[in-house]
Amino acid sequence: MEQKLSIYNTLSREKEVFEPITPPHVGLYVCGPTVYGDAHLGHARPSITFDILFRYLTHIGYKVRYVRNITDVGHLENDSDNGDDKIEKKARLEQLEPMEVVQFYTNRYHKAIEALNVLPPSIEPHASGHIIEQIAAVEKILENGYAYESNGSVYFDVVKYNKDYDYGILSHRNIEEMLNTTRELDGQDEKRSKVDFALWKKASPEHIMRWPSPWGDGFPGWHIECSAMSIKYLGTEFDIHGGGLDLMFPHHECEIAQNTAVEKHRVVKYWMHNNMITVGGQKMGKSLGNFITLDEFFTGSHPMLTQAYSPMTIRFFILQAHYRSTVDFSNEALQASEKALSRLLDAYARLGKIAVSETSSVDVAGLSQKCYDAMNDDLNTAIVIAHLCDAATTINSAIAGTVSLTKEDVVVLKEFFDTFLFDLLGIQNEQGQNSAGQEAFGKAVDLLLQIRAEAKANKDWATSDKIRDELNRIGFDIKDGKDGTEWKLR
Repeated sequence: MEQKLSIYNTLSREKEVFEPITPPHVGLYVCGPTVYGDAHLGHARPSITFDILFRYLTHIGYKVRYVRNITDVGHLENDSDNGDDKIEKKARLEQLEPMEVVQFYTNRYHKAIEALNVLPPSIEPHASGHIIEQIAAVEKILENGYAYESNGSVYFDVVKYNKDYDYGILSHRNIEEMLNTTRELDGQDEKRSKVDFALWKKASPEHIMRWPSPWGDGFPGWHIECSAMSIKYLGTEFDIHGGGLDLMFPHHECEIAQNTAVEKHRVVKYWMHNNMITVGGQKMGKSLGNFITLDEFFTGSHPMLTQAYSPMTIRFFILQAHYRSTVDFSNEALQASEKALSRLLDAYARLGKIAVSETSSVDVAGLSQKCYDAMNDDLNTAIVIAHLCDAATTINSAIAGTVSLTKEDVVVLKEFFDTFLFDLLGIQNEQGQNSAGQEAFGKAVDLLLQIRAEAKANKDWATSDKIRDELNRIGFDIKDGKDGTEWKLR
Protein backbone atom coordinates (compact mmCIF):
# COMPACT_ATOMS: atom_id res chain seq x y z
CA MET A 1 0.00 0.00 0.00
CA GLU A 2 1.40 3.39 -1.02
CA GLN A 3 2.03 5.66 1.97
CA LYS A 4 1.20 9.38 1.86
CA LEU A 5 3.11 11.47 4.37
CA SER A 6 1.63 14.68 5.77
CA ILE A 7 3.99 17.11 7.47
CA TYR A 8 3.45 20.32 9.38
CA ASN A 9 4.86 23.16 7.30
CA THR A 10 5.98 25.95 9.63
CA LEU A 11 5.71 28.36 6.71
CA SER A 12 1.96 27.82 6.22
CA ARG A 13 1.29 26.66 9.80
CA GLU A 14 -0.69 23.75 8.40
CA LYS A 15 -0.23 20.05 7.79
CA GLU A 16 0.36 19.46 4.10
CA VAL A 17 0.58 16.25 2.09
CA PHE A 18 4.24 15.89 1.14
CA GLU A 19 4.74 16.16 -2.60
CA PRO A 20 8.38 16.34 -3.75
CA ILE A 21 9.35 18.89 -6.35
CA THR A 22 11.00 16.21 -8.53
CA PRO A 23 9.78 12.79 -7.35
CA PRO A 24 11.14 10.32 -6.38
CA HIS A 25 14.08 12.55 -5.43
CA VAL A 26 13.90 14.55 -2.19
CA GLY A 27 16.23 17.33 -1.09
CA LEU A 28 16.52 17.62 2.70
CA TYR A 29 18.68 20.23 4.45
CA VAL A 30 19.07 20.32 8.24
CA CYS A 31 21.03 22.82 10.31
CA GLY A 32 23.75 20.93 12.13
CA PRO A 33 25.75 21.91 15.21
CA THR A 34 28.13 24.77 15.90
CA VAL A 35 31.17 22.77 16.97
CA TYR A 36 32.66 24.64 19.90
CA GLY A 37 31.60 22.29 22.71
CA ASP A 38 30.30 18.80 23.45
CA ALA A 39 26.91 17.76 22.08
CA HIS A 40 24.16 17.88 24.67
CA LEU A 41 20.59 16.59 24.87
CA GLY A 42 19.32 19.66 23.00
CA HIS A 43 21.54 18.69 20.04
CA ALA A 44 20.24 15.13 20.16
CA ARG A 45 16.66 16.11 19.43
CA PRO A 46 17.06 17.59 15.91
CA SER A 47 19.58 14.87 15.06
CA ILE A 48 17.04 12.17 16.00
CA THR A 49 13.99 14.00 14.61
CA PHE A 50 15.42 14.38 11.13
CA ASP A 51 17.00 10.93 11.27
CA ILE A 52 13.43 9.63 11.62
CA LEU A 53 12.33 11.74 8.63
CA PHE A 54 15.31 10.51 6.58
CA ARG A 55 14.59 6.87 7.50
CA TYR A 56 10.88 7.14 6.75
CA LEU A 57 11.20 8.94 3.43
CA THR A 58 13.72 6.31 2.32
CA HIS A 59 11.50 3.49 3.63
CA ILE A 60 8.45 4.60 1.62
CA GLY A 61 10.45 4.76 -1.59
CA TYR A 62 12.04 8.19 -1.99
CA LYS A 63 15.67 8.80 -2.96
CA VAL A 64 16.82 11.32 -0.36
CA ARG A 65 19.82 13.63 -0.58
CA TYR A 66 20.25 14.58 3.08
CA VAL A 67 22.56 17.55 3.74
CA ARG A 68 23.44 18.45 7.34
CA ASN A 69 25.97 21.24 7.79
CA ILE A 70 28.70 21.91 10.32
CA THR A 71 28.92 25.54 11.48
CA ASP A 72 32.60 26.24 12.07
CA VAL A 73 32.80 29.98 11.39
CA GLY A 74 30.65 33.09 11.71
CA HIS A 75 28.43 32.11 14.64
CA LEU A 76 28.89 35.12 16.93
CA GLU A 77 28.21 35.48 20.64
CA ASN A 78 24.86 37.15 19.97
CA ASP A 79 22.53 37.69 17.04
CA SER A 80 23.33 41.40 16.71
CA ASP A 81 26.38 40.57 14.56
CA ASN A 82 28.71 41.64 17.37
CA GLY A 83 31.01 39.86 19.77
CA ASP A 84 33.53 37.08 19.28
CA ASP A 85 33.11 34.15 16.95
CA LYS A 86 32.33 31.28 19.36
CA ILE A 87 34.91 28.94 17.84
CA GLU A 88 37.62 31.58 17.73
CA LYS A 89 36.88 32.49 21.36
CA LYS A 90 37.24 28.81 22.35
CA ALA A 91 40.51 28.59 20.40
CA ARG A 92 41.93 31.60 22.23
CA LEU A 93 40.96 30.21 25.64
CA GLU A 94 42.53 26.82 24.89
CA GLN A 95 45.48 28.21 22.88
CA LEU A 96 44.61 26.15 19.83
CA GLU A 97 44.10 26.77 16.15
CA PRO A 98 40.36 27.31 15.46
CA MET A 99 40.29 24.27 13.17
CA GLU A 100 41.74 22.15 15.97
CA VAL A 101 38.70 23.11 18.05
CA VAL A 102 36.44 22.35 15.08
CA GLN A 103 37.95 18.93 14.43
CA PHE A 104 37.97 17.94 18.11
CA TYR A 105 34.32 18.76 18.71
CA THR A 106 33.18 17.50 15.31
CA ASN A 107 34.72 14.11 16.13
CA ARG A 108 33.01 14.10 19.53
CA TYR A 109 29.67 15.11 17.99
CA HIS A 110 29.90 12.26 15.48
CA LYS A 111 30.77 9.76 18.19
CA ALA A 112 27.83 10.86 20.38
CA ILE A 113 25.18 10.79 17.68
CA GLU A 114 26.50 7.53 16.24
CA ALA A 115 25.89 6.06 19.69
CA LEU A 116 22.30 7.29 19.32
CA ASN A 117 22.14 5.33 16.02
CA VAL A 118 21.67 8.50 13.96
CA LEU A 119 22.42 7.71 10.32
CA PRO A 120 25.08 9.86 8.62
CA PRO A 121 23.82 12.42 6.08
CA SER A 122 24.49 12.15 2.36
CA ILE A 123 26.67 15.29 2.53
CA GLU A 124 28.08 17.11 5.56
CA PRO A 125 29.52 20.43 4.36
CA HIS A 126 31.51 22.80 6.59
CA ALA A 127 30.86 26.54 6.46
CA SER A 128 34.62 27.23 6.36
CA GLY A 129 34.91 25.06 3.23
CA HIS A 130 32.38 27.14 1.32
CA ILE A 131 33.65 30.71 1.71
CA ILE A 132 33.77 31.17 -2.10
CA GLU A 133 30.08 30.26 -2.44
CA GLN A 134 29.15 32.57 0.43
CA ILE A 135 31.04 35.51 -1.09
CA ALA A 136 29.31 34.82 -4.43
CA ALA A 137 25.91 34.85 -2.72
CA VAL A 138 26.71 38.17 -1.00
CA GLU A 139 27.78 39.66 -4.34
CA LYS A 140 24.50 38.54 -5.92
CA ILE A 141 22.43 40.08 -3.09
CA LEU A 142 24.37 43.35 -3.55
CA GLU A 143 23.81 43.21 -7.29
CA ASN A 144 20.06 42.71 -6.78
CA GLY A 145 19.91 45.73 -4.48
CA TYR A 146 19.12 44.10 -1.14
CA ALA A 147 22.43 44.68 0.62
CA TYR A 148 24.95 47.48 1.17
CA GLU A 149 28.61 47.79 2.13
CA SER A 150 29.54 49.72 5.26
CA ASN A 151 33.09 50.14 6.53
CA GLY A 152 34.29 46.82 5.05
CA SER A 153 31.24 44.87 6.18
CA VAL A 154 28.14 43.98 4.13
CA TYR A 155 24.65 44.10 5.62
CA PHE A 156 21.31 42.84 4.38
CA ASP A 157 18.82 45.68 3.86
CA VAL A 158 15.78 44.26 5.65
CA VAL A 159 13.59 47.35 5.23
CA LYS A 160 14.14 47.50 1.47
CA TYR A 161 13.62 43.76 1.09
CA ASN A 162 10.39 43.93 3.08
CA LYS A 163 8.94 46.44 0.60
CA ASP A 164 9.23 43.87 -2.21
CA TYR A 165 8.76 40.63 -0.28
CA ASP A 166 7.80 39.72 3.28
CA TYR A 167 10.47 39.65 5.99
CA GLY A 168 8.81 37.70 8.81
CA ILE A 169 6.96 35.24 6.59
CA LEU A 170 8.24 32.22 8.55
CA SER A 171 8.13 33.49 12.14
CA HIS A 172 5.09 35.70 11.44
CA ARG A 173 6.80 38.74 12.91
CA ASN A 174 5.97 42.27 11.91
CA ILE A 175 8.91 44.44 10.84
CA GLU A 176 7.46 47.55 12.50
CA GLU A 177 7.27 45.69 15.80
CA MET A 178 10.85 44.49 15.33
CA LEU A 179 12.02 48.04 14.69
CA ASN A 180 10.35 49.14 17.92
CA THR A 181 11.57 46.26 20.08
CA THR A 182 15.11 45.60 18.78
CA ARG A 183 17.55 47.07 21.30
CA GLU A 184 20.44 49.30 20.32
CA LEU A 185 23.82 47.57 20.46
CA ASP A 186 27.44 48.50 19.82
CA GLY A 187 28.28 48.59 16.13
CA GLN A 188 24.74 49.49 15.03
CA ASP A 189 26.01 52.78 13.56
CA GLU A 190 27.32 50.76 10.57
CA LYS A 191 23.77 49.70 9.74
CA ARG A 192 21.02 51.65 8.03
CA SER A 193 18.50 49.95 10.32
CA LYS A 194 18.89 48.07 13.57
CA VAL A 195 17.06 45.05 12.07
CA ASP A 196 19.64 44.65 9.28
CA PHE A 197 21.94 41.66 9.66
CA ALA A 198 25.49 40.91 8.55
CA LEU A 199 26.25 39.01 5.39
CA TRP A 200 30.00 39.66 5.67
CA LYS A 201 31.93 41.12 8.61
CA LYS A 202 35.15 43.06 8.45
CA ALA A 203 37.84 41.31 10.48
CA SER A 204 39.53 43.30 13.21
CA PRO A 205 43.38 43.09 13.25
CA GLU A 206 43.37 40.46 16.01
CA HIS A 207 40.70 38.26 14.37
CA ILE A 208 42.15 34.84 13.49
CA MET A 209 39.47 33.41 11.19
CA ARG A 210 39.59 35.70 8.15
CA TRP A 211 39.41 35.43 4.36
CA PRO A 212 40.04 37.90 1.51
CA SER A 213 36.94 39.30 -0.16
CA PRO A 214 35.96 42.15 -2.50
CA TRP A 215 35.30 44.22 0.67
CA GLY A 216 38.56 43.41 2.43
CA ASP A 217 39.60 40.67 4.85
CA GLY A 218 36.69 39.36 6.86
CA PHE A 219 34.43 36.40 7.57
CA PRO A 220 30.85 35.42 6.67
CA GLY A 221 27.81 36.11 8.78
CA TRP A 222 26.13 33.14 10.38
CA HIS A 223 23.02 33.06 8.18
CA ILE A 224 24.63 33.15 4.73
CA GLU A 225 26.35 29.76 5.15
CA CYS A 226 23.14 27.72 5.02
CA SER A 227 21.77 29.66 2.06
CA ALA A 228 24.96 29.10 0.07
CA MET A 229 25.47 25.44 0.97
CA SER A 230 21.83 24.32 0.66
CA ILE A 231 21.51 25.85 -2.82
CA LYS A 232 24.90 24.44 -3.89
CA TYR A 233 23.96 20.85 -3.01
CA LEU A 234 20.16 20.84 -3.42
CA GLY A 235 19.51 23.42 -6.12
CA THR A 236 17.53 26.64 -6.38
CA GLU A 237 14.34 24.83 -5.35
CA PHE A 238 14.35 21.99 -2.86
CA ASP A 239 11.87 20.18 -0.67
CA ILE A 240 12.55 20.36 3.07
CA HIS A 241 14.62 22.54 5.39
CA GLY A 242 14.68 21.50 9.04
CA GLY A 243 16.11 22.46 12.38
CA GLY A 244 15.29 23.33 15.96
CA LEU A 245 12.48 25.77 16.77
CA ASP A 246 15.06 28.14 18.27
CA LEU A 247 16.51 28.63 14.76
CA MET A 248 13.25 29.82 13.21
CA PHE A 249 14.13 33.41 14.08
CA PRO A 250 16.46 34.92 13.19
CA HIS A 251 18.43 32.20 11.39
CA HIS A 252 15.81 30.61 9.14
CA GLU A 253 13.97 33.87 8.59
CA CYS A 254 17.22 35.39 7.36
CA GLU A 255 17.85 32.37 5.15
CA ILE A 256 14.51 32.85 3.41
CA ALA A 257 15.29 36.54 2.84
CA GLN A 258 18.78 35.74 1.48
CA ASN A 259 17.52 32.94 -0.78
CA THR A 260 14.78 35.14 -2.18
CA ALA A 261 17.17 38.07 -2.65
CA VAL A 262 19.52 35.82 -4.66
CA GLU A 263 17.04 33.73 -6.67
CA LYS A 264 14.04 36.14 -6.72
CA HIS A 265 11.74 33.29 -5.67
CA ARG A 266 11.18 31.09 -2.63
CA VAL A 267 13.70 28.26 -2.55
CA VAL A 268 12.35 25.89 0.14
CA LYS A 269 8.90 24.26 -0.14
CA TYR A 270 8.50 22.86 3.42
CA TRP A 271 10.00 24.14 6.67
CA MET A 272 10.05 21.74 9.64
CA HIS A 273 11.03 22.55 13.23
CA ASN A 274 11.40 20.29 16.24
CA ASN A 275 10.53 21.70 19.65
CA MET A 276 12.90 22.12 22.57
CA ILE A 277 14.25 19.95 25.37
CA THR A 278 13.49 21.76 28.62
CA VAL A 279 14.70 21.55 32.21
CA GLY A 280 12.04 22.65 34.65
CA GLY A 281 10.22 24.32 31.77
CA GLN A 282 13.31 26.28 30.61
CA LYS A 283 15.09 25.54 27.31
CA MET A 284 18.17 23.35 27.72
CA GLY A 285 21.15 25.06 26.14
CA LYS A 286 24.73 26.20 26.48
CA SER A 287 23.79 29.86 26.74
CA LEU A 288 21.72 29.15 29.88
CA GLY A 289 24.28 26.79 31.41
CA ASN A 290 21.63 24.15 32.18
CA PHE A 291 22.70 21.55 29.64
CA ILE A 292 23.86 17.97 30.18
CA THR A 293 26.19 16.55 27.54
CA LEU A 294 25.44 13.24 25.90
CA ASP A 295 28.64 11.77 27.32
CA GLU A 296 27.46 12.77 30.80
CA PHE A 297 24.17 10.96 30.17
CA PHE A 298 25.99 7.85 28.97
CA THR A 299 28.28 7.82 32.03
CA GLY A 300 25.92 9.31 34.65
CA SER A 301 28.61 11.82 35.60
CA HIS A 302 26.47 15.00 35.80
CA PRO A 303 25.20 16.14 39.25
CA MET A 304 21.62 16.32 37.92
CA LEU A 305 21.68 12.62 37.01
CA THR A 306 20.89 9.82 39.44
CA GLN A 307 22.28 7.14 37.10
CA ALA A 308 23.77 6.55 33.65
CA TYR A 309 21.38 6.21 30.72
CA SER A 310 22.12 4.19 27.60
CA PRO A 311 22.02 5.86 24.17
CA MET A 312 18.90 3.88 23.26
CA THR A 313 17.13 5.05 26.41
CA ILE A 314 17.90 8.64 25.37
CA ARG A 315 16.65 8.00 21.83
CA PHE A 316 13.49 6.30 23.06
CA PHE A 317 12.85 9.11 25.58
CA ILE A 318 12.94 11.68 22.79
CA LEU A 319 10.73 9.62 20.46
CA GLN A 320 8.03 9.10 23.11
CA ALA A 321 6.93 12.68 22.43
CA HIS A 322 5.85 14.14 19.10
CA TYR A 323 8.71 16.12 17.59
CA ARG A 324 6.72 19.38 17.77
CA SER A 325 6.04 18.94 21.51
CA THR A 326 8.41 20.04 24.25
CA VAL A 327 10.19 17.31 26.20
CA ASP A 328 10.99 18.11 29.82
CA PHE A 329 14.03 16.39 31.27
CA SER A 330 13.77 14.54 34.57
CA ASN A 331 15.39 11.40 35.95
CA GLU A 332 11.92 9.96 36.59
CA ALA A 333 10.93 10.42 32.94
CA LEU A 334 14.15 8.82 31.71
CA GLN A 335 13.75 5.89 34.08
CA ALA A 336 10.19 5.37 32.85
CA SER A 337 11.52 5.35 29.27
CA GLU A 338 14.20 2.85 30.25
CA LYS A 339 11.57 0.49 31.68
CA ALA A 340 9.23 0.90 28.72
CA LEU A 341 11.99 0.17 26.22
CA SER A 342 13.16 -2.83 28.24
CA ARG A 343 9.60 -4.17 28.17
CA LEU A 344 9.47 -3.90 24.38
CA LEU A 345 12.83 -5.61 23.93
CA ASP A 346 11.85 -8.32 26.42
CA ALA A 347 8.66 -8.99 24.47
CA TYR A 348 10.58 -9.20 21.20
CA ALA A 349 13.08 -11.62 22.77
CA ARG A 350 10.22 -13.83 24.02
CA LEU A 351 8.52 -14.27 20.64
CA GLY A 352 10.15 -17.69 20.30
CA LYS A 353 8.61 -18.82 23.59
CA ILE A 354 5.02 -18.48 22.36
CA ALA A 355 3.17 -21.80 22.17
CA VAL A 356 1.38 -21.28 18.86
CA SER A 357 -2.21 -22.37 18.23
CA GLU A 358 -4.23 -23.30 15.17
CA THR A 359 -6.43 -20.25 15.62
CA SER A 360 -5.89 -16.69 16.83
CA SER A 361 -7.94 -14.85 19.44
CA VAL A 362 -6.48 -11.41 18.60
CA ASP A 363 -5.95 -9.49 15.37
CA VAL A 364 -2.32 -8.50 14.81
CA ALA A 365 -2.55 -8.07 11.04
CA GLY A 366 -3.62 -4.42 11.24
CA LEU A 367 -0.81 -3.23 13.53
CA SER A 368 1.53 -2.21 10.74
CA GLN A 369 -0.98 0.00 8.95
CA LYS A 370 -1.89 1.67 12.24
CA CYS A 371 1.78 2.59 12.63
CA TYR A 372 2.05 3.75 9.02
CA ASP A 373 -1.00 5.94 9.66
CA ALA A 374 0.77 7.44 12.70
CA MET A 375 4.00 8.04 10.77
CA ASN A 376 2.06 9.54 7.88
CA ASP A 377 0.43 11.95 10.34
CA ASP A 378 3.46 14.23 10.71
CA LEU A 379 5.80 11.49 12.02
CA ASN A 380 3.83 10.72 15.18
CA THR A 381 6.37 8.41 16.82
CA ALA A 382 4.51 8.60 20.14
CA ILE A 383 1.54 6.77 18.62
CA VAL A 384 3.85 4.22 16.99
CA ILE A 385 5.35 3.47 20.40
CA ALA A 386 1.86 3.08 21.87
CA HIS A 387 1.05 0.43 19.23
CA LEU A 388 4.36 -1.32 19.93
CA CYS A 389 3.44 -1.43 23.62
CA ASP A 390 0.08 -2.99 22.71
CA ALA A 391 1.93 -5.62 20.69
CA ALA A 392 4.19 -6.34 23.67
CA THR A 393 1.11 -6.87 25.84
CA THR A 394 -0.24 -9.33 23.25
CA ILE A 395 3.06 -11.27 23.25
CA ASN A 396 3.17 -11.47 27.05
CA SER A 397 -0.48 -12.53 27.17
CA ALA A 398 0.19 -15.25 24.60
CA ILE A 399 3.08 -16.57 26.70
CA ALA A 400 0.86 -16.50 29.79
CA GLY A 401 -1.80 -18.42 27.86
CA THR A 402 -4.56 -15.84 28.10
CA VAL A 403 -4.64 -15.23 24.33
CA SER A 404 -3.83 -17.51 21.41
CA LEU A 405 -1.63 -16.72 18.41
CA THR A 406 -0.90 -18.70 15.25
CA LYS A 407 2.53 -19.31 13.76
CA GLU A 408 1.68 -16.70 11.12
CA ASP A 409 0.83 -14.18 13.87
CA VAL A 410 4.27 -14.64 15.41
CA VAL A 411 5.91 -13.97 12.03
CA VAL A 412 3.77 -10.82 11.63
CA LEU A 413 4.74 -9.59 15.10
CA LYS A 414 8.44 -10.14 14.45
CA GLU A 415 8.26 -8.25 11.15
CA PHE A 416 6.27 -5.52 12.91
CA PHE A 417 8.98 -4.99 15.55
CA ASP A 418 11.77 -5.25 12.97
CA THR A 419 10.17 -2.58 10.78
CA PHE A 420 8.92 -0.06 13.30
CA LEU A 421 11.04 -0.41 16.45
CA PHE A 422 14.37 -1.22 14.84
CA ASP A 423 14.35 0.12 11.26
CA LEU A 424 12.15 3.22 11.45
CA LEU A 425 12.51 4.31 15.10
CA GLY A 426 16.17 3.30 14.90
CA ILE A 427 16.30 1.47 18.23
CA GLN A 428 19.22 -0.92 18.51
CA ASN A 429 18.53 -4.14 20.37
CA GLU A 430 20.80 -3.65 23.36
CA GLN A 431 19.62 -6.93 24.84
CA GLY A 432 21.55 -8.59 22.06
CA GLN A 433 19.23 -10.95 20.26
CA ASN A 434 20.56 -10.44 16.73
CA SER A 435 24.32 -10.94 16.26
CA ALA A 436 26.05 -14.30 16.23
CA GLY A 437 28.19 -13.39 19.23
CA GLN A 438 25.18 -12.29 21.22
CA GLU A 439 23.32 -15.46 20.28
CA ALA A 440 26.23 -17.52 21.59
CA PHE A 441 26.16 -15.48 24.80
CA GLY A 442 22.46 -16.29 25.24
CA LYS A 443 23.06 -19.98 24.60
CA ALA A 444 25.80 -19.99 27.27
CA VAL A 445 23.39 -18.55 29.85
CA ASP A 446 20.71 -21.06 28.81
CA LEU A 447 23.26 -23.86 29.30
CA LEU A 448 23.98 -22.67 32.85
CA LEU A 449 20.27 -22.60 33.60
CA GLN A 450 19.89 -26.10 32.16
CA ILE A 451 22.66 -27.34 34.53
CA ARG A 452 20.80 -25.55 37.35
CA ALA A 453 17.54 -27.28 36.36
CA GLU A 454 19.30 -30.67 36.42
CA ALA A 455 20.76 -29.83 39.85
CA LYS A 456 17.28 -28.99 41.13
CA ALA A 457 15.90 -32.23 39.69
CA ASN A 458 18.63 -34.12 41.58
CA LYS A 459 17.83 -32.07 44.72
CA ASP A 460 21.33 -30.58 44.60
CA TRP A 461 20.09 -27.33 46.12
CA ALA A 462 23.60 -25.99 46.83
CA THR A 463 24.58 -26.05 43.13
CA SER A 464 21.17 -24.76 42.04
CA ASP A 465 21.30 -21.80 44.47
CA LYS A 466 24.92 -21.00 43.64
CA ILE A 467 24.21 -20.70 39.90
CA ARG A 468 21.16 -18.50 40.57
CA ASP A 469 22.97 -16.29 43.11
CA GLU A 470 26.08 -15.84 40.97
CA LEU A 471 24.00 -14.90 37.93
CA ASN A 472 22.09 -12.40 40.07
CA ARG A 473 25.34 -10.98 41.41
CA ILE A 474 26.79 -10.26 37.97
CA GLY A 475 23.64 -8.58 36.66
CA PHE A 476 21.04 -11.15 35.60
CA ASP A 477 17.42 -11.38 36.70
CA ILE A 478 16.39 -15.03 37.03
CA LYS A 479 12.67 -15.85 37.17
CA ASP A 480 11.37 -19.37 37.82
CA GLY A 481 7.87 -20.05 36.49
CA LYS A 482 5.57 -22.95 35.70
CA ASP A 483 6.88 -22.99 32.11
CA GLY A 484 10.53 -22.98 33.10
CA THR A 485 13.15 -20.38 33.95
CA GLU A 486 13.53 -17.04 32.17
CA TRP A 487 16.43 -14.61 32.38
CA LYS A 488 17.35 -11.10 31.33
CA LEU A 489 20.19 -8.68 31.86
CA ARG A 490 19.42 -5.86 34.27
